[in-house]
Amino acid sequence: MGDTRWLSPEEMRAWDGFLAASALLHRQLDQQLKEDSGLSHPQYEILVRLAAAPDAELRMTDLANGLINSKSGLTYQVTQLEKAGLVRRRSCPTDVRGIFAVLTETGRRRLEEAAPGHVSAVRHYLIDVLTEEQLTAIADGLGEVSVRLRAAGR
Repeated sequence: MGDTRWLSPEEMRAWDGFLAASALLHRQLDQQLKEDSGLSHPQYEILVRLAAAPDAELRMTDLANGLINSKSGLTYQVTQLEKAGLVRRRSCPTDVRGIFAVLTETGRRRLEEAAPGHVSAVRHYLIDVLTEEQLTAIADGLGEVSVRLRAAGR
């Protein structure tokens, strides 16, 4: 315990602020999406990733890695999207174990309907609250945190 570098008051303030803001922001965005489109925040992010991918499809493992989600968590969300007709799955022709998630036209339309309200909420609760300098600091700082965690395999 003698070697522990305890957080200074300013470091603790940053940590507490990060925890509170991320939990509250996630809750608010999830609520907004469910009310406006019936999608959860993770489901919306899956649709966004698929829409941006070539041919609107990604291997499930690549999708899980990109979303920083467990494979089982992703499987559950994709199953829910598939039941709603927003995503379909297809087998990989070169790898019998490989499965692709594919955005359907219905899924693309739902995403297009949900996106304006979601972007508006992101602006209202995060982007427009911060100065340009604060946004840059957050983007730079959290980018470094992501690099370290990805390098650690987490």
